[in-house]
Amino acid sequence: MTATVFSPAELTARIRARVRDLGFDAVGVAPVRASEHGAAYERWVEEGMHGEMGYLAREDALAKRKDPAVLVPGARSAVVVALEYFNADADPDVTEDPSRGVVARYARNLDYHEVMKERLIALQEWIDAELVPVGGRAYVDTGALLERELASRAGLGWFGRNTMLIQPRRGSFYFLGVLLLDVEMEYDEPFAKEHCGRCSACVDACPTGALLGRDETGAPRMDARRCISYLTIELKGPIPRELRPLIGNRIYGCDICQEVCPWNRFAEPTRDEALMVREGLDGPSLIEWMAMSQEEFSRRFKGSPIKRAKRCGLLRNVAVALGNWGSPEAVPALAAALNDAEPLVRGHAAWALGRIGTGAAWQALRGRAEVEEDGWVREEIGIALSGALISQPSQVG
Repeated sequence: MTATVFSPAELTARIRARVRDLGFDAVGVAPVRASEHGAAYERWVEEGMHGEMGYLAREDALAKRKDPAVLVPGARSAVVVALEYFNADADPDVTEDPSRGVVARYARNLDYHEVMKERLIALQEWIDAELVPVGGRAYVDTGALLERELASRAGLGWFGRNTMLIQPRRGSFYFLGVLLLDVEMEYDEPFAKEHCGRCSACVDACPTGALLGRDETGAPRMDARRCISYLTIELKGPIPRELRPLIGNRIYGCDICQEVCPWNRFAEPTRDEALMVREGLDGPSLIEWMAMSQEEFSRRFKGSPIKRAKRCGLLRNVAVALGNWGSPEAVPALAAALNDAEPLVRGHAAWALGRIGTGAAWQALRGRAEVEEDGWVREEIGIALSGALISQPSQVG
């Protein structure tokens, strides 16, 4: 029996239908070729704007991002999929309640890497078994790949000033995934025009000044070192002191630049059960989370993107948020955190206590100063106590 030979157009049509069956919300197909933004990406790395994300600057990673065919030899086509993850806040006032933490919408559910990767692998296996022998590889925000450029080339949207891919009449609350294949397909027209116009809402709203507008070529620029998502997730050490007050109560990631984007008024709540909000992730109590043990962290965030920050990173963020709240109600939790096994947690708890500045806060800081052995934590305690010297000179000996 002779196997069916599909034309590129027929192959593409069948793959599109299968993508929809697998639960993705949008799909586009682009040819694999060298990146048009490779030089800009190299300049961005050379300027150090990637911060501590060294994996973005490795020589091999640069070569792969500049040309996906280096990443997957023989790749000819990129199937780009999008999966909507928007969930409205159960309590719209949560961002205005400083006693509660704000978790980025994408992290309030199951880890999207696992959800999408499993479906893309299933898609590749189906193509290989049902349509044509195929080689390739699936990527979901983990490989050395410029997904948004491929998505724009596949006709899915344009680069907004917030660096997000924005889909017309759908917004930007989407995950992107890519399946690189070694077969010829029918390709979509690239998305040729950006529709931000004169709007700069995202640039104006970014509290840390991470968004830098567009460069001379029209490409959006971001200093990741100032981005709240970077500071609360990717940064593994202390958050710079001058940026801590600007983070507010955002304890894992940030949606501000998307929340203010006019195009996201079209965002529809996800219909995918895997991406529904998990219990306890929509406005959690900061005081409660400050007391979280390693065992509880591992249990609560199994299968969650939040595990990426690890317990010490998450509690670092919570301590900063408590300091920004500034309520005496937070002092007992922060005082207990001064005895945490992790210096990163102790140091940020010290900063927060210094921000609150009550007698009980000074007492906790002075008590810890007598036994603290870590040099950086001692420095944080000293800086925190300097506020007591200014505000309560008669109480400090």
